[in-house]
Amino acid sequence: MKKFLIIFFLIIIVGLVGFVLVGNFTYSEGSRTGYLMKFSKKGFLFKTYEGELNLGGMNAQNNTVLNNIWEFSVKPTDKAIIDSLTNFENAVIKLKYKEKLKNMPWQGDTPYFVYEIESIDRRQ
Repeated sequence: MKKFLIIFFLIIIVGLVGFVLVGNFTYSEGSRTGYLMKFSKKGFLFKTYEGELNLGGMNAQNNTVLNNIWEFSVKPTDKAIIDSLTNFENAVIKLKYKEKLKNMPWQGDTPYFVYEIESIDRRQ
C-alpha cells in the first residue's frame, strides 16, 4: 500500500509539472495594430483583464470597411500594461503579444497575452 501511494503521488506531481510547462510554453509571438475598442476587468472567480482590438479591413467586392475584432488578455500582474490600456481606449495602438498553448483560468480568457504597447499616430 505504501508503494502504491508513493507512485500515485509521483504521477500526480509529474502530471502537474507537465501541465504547468505546457501552459507556459509560448506558441507564437507577434504584433497587431488597430483601434482599442474595449478593455475591462471581468470574471466570476478569477478577475482577469480582457480587451478587444478592431483591426479593420476592406471588402474588395463593394469597398466597405469590415470589423475584424481581435480579443486579447493581459495578465493581472502586468500593472503598467493595464494602466496604459485604460488610457488608450478609442486610440490606434500596436500591441505585442505572446500566444500560449494553454492558459490557466487565473491568467485570462484568451491565449493571447499582451506584454508591450505602442501608441500609433495616424494623423501623419
